[in-house]
Formats: sequence, structure tokens, C-alpha cells
Amino acid sequence: MNNIVLASGNKGKLKEFSEILSEFGIEVLPQSQLNVQEVPETGTTFVENAIIKARHAAQVTGLPAIADDSGLEVDLLQGAPGIYSARYAGENAKDQDNYLKLLEALKENPAPRHGRFQCVLVYMRHSADPTPIISQASWEGTIGFEARGDNGHGYDPIFIPENHSCSAAELSSDEKNALSHRGKAMQLLLAQLKAKGVLG
Repeated sequence: MNNIVLASGNKGKLKEFSEILSEFGIEVLPQSQLNVQEVPETGTTFVENAIIKARHAAQVTGLPAIADDSGLEVDLLQGAPGIYSARYAGENAKDQDNYLKLLEALKENPAPRHGRFQCVLVYMRHSADPTPIISQASWEGTIGFEARGDNGHGYDPIFIPENHSCSAAELSSDEKNALSHRGKAMQLLLAQLKAKGVLG
């Protein structure tokens, strides 16, 4: 197993997955490189959407697939934007559009504005895999009042990780991989892949 298709075209996610999996001799290919179109995310939970995306990518490419469904939950907004994080400001919203809308929604609320990133990862050996490997992790923090830093994507510039005074976008890649919801979910996924003999 040298190639895995990542059921995403997100460059930030591709960079994170590639950095972590390259040490195992695995090349992570974005689905866009393999002519896989995005599939409608019709699930109501992170895990349902991750399974939909992984199955679709595996079906089209014939390769094992990893999908991630992740998002930001804000307590003051009853868990929004949640599964709609990537399209919070509209279907073709850019990262900046989304986090500016969130800052606007919270403008009347003083600190602390608690929230967390959630990440669910799904690995499927093939599209009919009856037992996909699933891992889930979260990253606690608060929502800041302005965007800071440029070493991240999504809501990173306005997310202040627990026990930090800087934003997630001000952390180095290594620091973020050690702390983040995706980094932690990846470690849980790697442990399961090793236990099942998928990784050496």
C-alpha cells in the first residue's frame, strides 16, 4: 500500500496528511488529482459525512481512501457552525468569509467564547469495506476577536487553543500536528492501522 487517496481537495489537509504519512512510505493523493468529483455531504454528523466521502473516493479510484470530516463547534451558538463549518458563509465560501461571519455572530459576546475543533477520520480499504477504521478527536479552545497568523487554514486564525495566547494559525506545523484535533485523530488512526497490519 503506497498510495492512499485523500477524499478532499483541501491543500491544508493534504499538507497535514502528507507530512504525517510520508514517514511510512505512503503518498497521499488528493482526489482532485484522480478526477474524483466532490460528493454531496448528506449526513447529519461528522462520521456519516466522512464515510460518504471515503466510500466515494475509493469507489472511483479503486484505491484505499481516507476522509476527514471536521469542523468548529461554538458553545454560544449551540454547536454551530459544526458540520457546516466549510460552507458556513455559503456554498463557495472562502476561509476568510467563514471566520468573519463567525466573528460577526459572536460580536456581542465577551470572552471567554468556548469552542472546539472536532475531527472524524475514516479509512476504507475499498468502497465496500464493511468495517471502516474510524477515529475521532477534539481540540479545545476559545474564539478570539480578530484574525491572527497565517500558518493555518479554516478557522485557525481566530481559534485560541487551550493553554495558549496565540492563535492556531500562529503555531508551527509541528506544534499544530501535536496539538490539533486532526493531529490527535491521525495518531489514533495510525495506531489502529498498525494494529490491523495495514502499516508496517
